[in-house]
Amino acid sequence: MKTFDFTVTDKLGIHARPAGLIAKTAKEFSSEIVISKDGKNAVCTKVMALMGLGVKYGDRITVTISGGDEEAAEKAMMEIFATNL
Repeated sequence: MKTFDFTVTDKLGIHARPAGLIAKTAKEFSSEIVISKDGKNAVCTKVMALMGLGVKYGDRITVTISGGDEEAAEKAMMEIFATNL
């Protein structure tokens, strides 16, 4: 299992566009990728669940990745977060 924290720097937080990019990227991997914020969790392949977390600018989130290709998934997710959030 891989875990990393990320502080959102996008002024709009996780809205439709970045949620779609996150979900699209997560679907490329067999590993389960979950974002957690304030005790709530969302599986990254579900756009509405991601948006339902209510992640705003400055929020700190935790990303947990578990599965057979977690190394590659972690690298891809870190890149998506760094360039889009």
